[in-house]
Amino acid sequence: MSEMTYSDAAKQAVIEEMHRDPTVWALGEDLGRGGVFGQYRGLIDEFGPDRVADTPISESTIMGAAVGAALVGTRPIVEMRFADFALCAVDEMVNQAAKARFMFGGQARVPVVVRQPSGMWRSSAAQHSQSLEAWYTHIPGLVVVAPSTPADNKGLLKSAIRCDDPVIYMEHKGLWPLTGEVSDDPDLLIPLGEARVAREGSDVTVVTWSNTVHAATDAAEQAAADGLSLEVIDLRTLWPWDQAAVFASVRKTGRLIVAHEAVQVGGFGAEIAATVAEELGDALRAPVKRVGSPRAPISYASPLEDCLRVTPDRIVAAAKAQVA
Repeated sequence: MSEMTYSDAAKQAVIEEMHRDPTVWALGEDLGRGGVFGQYRGLIDEFGPDRVADTPISESTIMGAAVGAALVGTRPIVEMRFADFALCAVDEMVNQAAKARFMFGGQARVPVVVRQPSGMWRSSAAQHSQSLEAWYTHIPGLVVVAPSTPADNKGLLKSAIRCDDPVIYMEHKGLWPLTGEVSDDPDLLIPLGEARVAREGSDVTVVTWSNTVHAATDAAEQAAADGLSLEVIDLRTLWPWDQAAVFASVRKTGRLIVAHEAVQVGGFGAEIAATVAEELGDALRAPVKRVGSPRAPISYASPLEDCLRVTPDRIVAAAKAQVA
């Protein structure tokens, strides 16, 4: 085990997979200088410009090139800089990459990983701060991943690179400096579609992902002081999501909160809430609650930005309301 940041854990995953498989390569803007957040620093020196390729400032061109390269047998890692910018490449992701395997009867595949730094970070304002994971979970053919820890960012990225389907890989910008223990084993993978119990509890289940996992575990600490036990489930993969793990927890607690930084209206939490209500309605002791951001643009001003954040206090308040 080694102590490393969320960013460096992902970089180590890319290095190991590029050494393991010569068809793995990366493309995007400014990769030669290490990427916006340093997540590619030093890779061009190790692998050269043919495998760590700088591109023009055109997300649709980057994504289109990656889809074509994947179709002819390589495994591209696409860097979109910000999830907001990836909207310029939605046609290539949604109408090309996601549908190719189906439209060609399984004869074609698009094993591409689309890295999209997501979420609120340092007063980045409305066009650099969005959490858009629900857009992609809606699209058949896409795998959607949102790691919350350095260890998961390495293990899940390695699994995503080896996946034969296109993976939308959403890394929260606020987690880049987070440190934690990460396995040095280059063969250790974290399976896609498998949640983890971030904290065990007995009174209320909190299902979450990405940066909000840390708000939820902090909330669990606060609630414990008042004698309320929260179980925190980190989905890790949003599609496919681990229904078995969520159902098992809800059967134990009888209560469910879904918390995410994304706008609550139309968020992926609504899908989880609806599925649990449909499948486990008789097991619920209280109505399902959601905790998400208001339907408002994210402000540059820190005080206004804070009004949109999903905080431990908000999660605790929702939990107390369920057991009242």
